[in-house]
Amino acid sequence: MPEVIVRKGEPIDRALKRLKNKLDAEGIMEEVRRLRAFETPSQKVRRKAKLAAKRGKLKFRFNP
Repeated sequence: MPEVIVRKGEPIDRALKRLKNKLDAEGIMEEVRRLRAFETPSQKVRRKAKLAAKRGKLKFRFNP
């Protein structure tokens, strides 16, 4: 679970922004949105294909 410690004199909105950045980096908000509603089998296949393409791009980028 991501955790943000509010520093002395730091505005709350800045701490919330840091928390949001951590949640986005770990993909927690995407997972929550995905699990909120039913996902049809075709949507699941499309999502997994998109993730596989993204992984393939990164793999090719770092290992040409």
